[in-house]
Amino acid sequence: MEKYIASIDLGSSKFGLCVARVNGDDVQIVYYKETPSAGIRASIITNPMRASEKLKEAIQEAEKELMIHIMQVVVGMPRSEVDQVTAQARIERTNPDEYITSEEVQNLKSIALETYPLPNPDKQIMLGAVAQSFSIDDEIQLVESEVVGTLSSTLEGNFKVFIGSRGATAALDKIFNGMNIAIAKKYFLPDVVARTVLTNDEMTSGVALVDVGAGVTSVSIYYGGIMRYYASLPFGGKSITGDIRTECSISDDLAEKIKLRFGACLPGKLASLSEKVLQIRLTEPFKEVPVRYISEIIDCRAREIVEAVLFYIQESGLQNSIRSGIVITGGCAELANFVPLVKEMSGYEVRKGYPRFMFSASVGSGVYSTSATSAIGMILAAKEDNLPDCVTMPVKEEVHEEDLVEVEVTDETPAETLFAPEEFGEAQEPKPDKKKKTQKVKVQRPKGEKSGFLKLFWSTLEDTALKIYDEANKE
Repeated sequence: MEKYIASIDLGSSKFGLCVARVNGDDVQIVYYKETPSAGIRASIITNPMRASEKLKEAIQEAEKELMIHIMQVVVGMPRSEVDQVTAQARIERTNPDEYITSEEVQNLKSIALETYPLPNPDKQIMLGAVAQSFSIDDEIQLVESEVVGTLSSTLEGNFKVFIGSRGATAALDKIFNGMNIAIAKKYFLPDVVARTVLTNDEMTSGVALVDVGAGVTSVSIYYGGIMRYYASLPFGGKSITGDIRTECSISDDLAEKIKLRFGACLPGKLASLSEKVLQIRLTEPFKEVPVRYISEIIDCRAREIVEAVLFYIQESGLQNSIRSGIVITGGCAELANFVPLVKEMSGYEVRKGYPRFMFSASVGSGVYSTSATSAIGMILAAKEDNLPDCVTMPVKEEVHEEDLVEVEVTDETPAETLFAPEEFGEAQEPKPDKKKKTQKVKVQRPKGEKSGFLKLFWSTLEDTALKIYDEANKE
C-alpha cells in the first residue's frame, strides 16, 4: 500500500524538509529542500515563535509544490545537552521452555526505561535507549540477535539510556500543535543517522561517527553493531562563520557565502588559490581579504572541533576498537580539506558519510549530500517502524454527464474569442472554398458561485461557445 512520509530536520542554520513516497520496501524521495532556520541554537529551540514562522513557510512551500496537505511529520530531538546513563532490568520468565522473543526483549527495554529514576523528572526526559548486552541462565554478554531464540528462566538486560531536556521537546510540541500538524514520532538522531551512513561491517568492527552540524557536533561510537558511546559539543560550522564575520568585519550572510565558496582547512595545501585576494565591494571602503587568510581562520576553529572530538573518543575508552576509523557527516563535512585535516590529526582512516543508496529520488542532488543525512535517516526509520500516511492528497472532483455542455466548433472559429490578435501575430484571412470541419466539444460547467478572474473567464468562454453554436446553425 502506497503512503507518504514527511520528515523535518530542525537544524541551527537550516530546516531540511523531506517527503517520500513509500510502497512496501520501495522508498522514493519526491521532495527535499533546505531553508534558513531561526530560533534554534545548538539544535535546541530557544525561540519557538521565530522557529514556527520560518517552519510554517517551508511547509507551505512544500505543500504548494507537491499539491498535498501535510498532516503529521517525524522530527529529530536535540543532539546537545544529552546525558548518558546505564540502566538494568530483569524479568523472571513464566514459560522457561518457550523461546525468548523480540517482544520480550522490547518489553525488558520498556521496563528499564520506566523504572529508571530520573534525577530531575520535571526538567528531564528520556530521549531513547540502546541495548548493550543481555544475560540468561547460562550465558552473559549476548547481543539482541543472539539472545532471541534461546531458552532461559530469566532475562536480564543492560541499556544505555540518553536523557535530555524536557523543555526542548515541549517546544517541539508547541510549534507543531500551533500549525495543526501532529508529530508521528520523535527520533534520537545519532542512531538514526548512523544507520543511514554507516555499513554493518563498520558498526561491527568499530567506527566513530562525527556529525558536524551548524550549531552542534556529535560523536557516536559503534562496536559490535551497537552504539557504545555518545557525546556532543555545543558548536560547529556556525562558529566558523562567526569567526570569519568577526575577523573580516562583515555580515553573517556574507561570511557564510565566503565560507561555502572559498573556505578550506589546511592553508598550506591551497596551492595557487592561496595567492588570490577577495574584493568585498559591499562595504565602504572596499575590503581586500586574501583567501589564505580566510583559510587560516577556518583552520584554527576546525582544529578546535577535531581536538574536542578526539578528546571524547579517548574518554570513551574505545579508541583502540575503532578499526574502521572515523566517518564525517553533517553540513560541515563538505568543507574543503576537512577530511584530510581529521586524518592528519587523528591518525585514523577517515571518509565522508553520505546517505547510502537505500532509496531512489526524483529531486535534485542535494538529497545525496552530507547535510541531508538526518532528514533521510528519519524517513528510512519511519518506514521501518511502519508509521501511517503523513499527508492527504487533493480530492479529485467527480464529473457528471449532466454537468457537461456540448457545442459544435468549426475550423473557422474567430481568432478574437478570448485573446487579442496581437498576442499571437497578425490574423490570417481564411482560404476560399475550404471545406468546414466540425467537431463536438464537451465543456464542464463549474459548480457553485465563482468570483474574480475565474468567473470572468468562464463567462467569456460560455459566450464564445454560444456564438460558435449560433454561427454553425445559420449555415
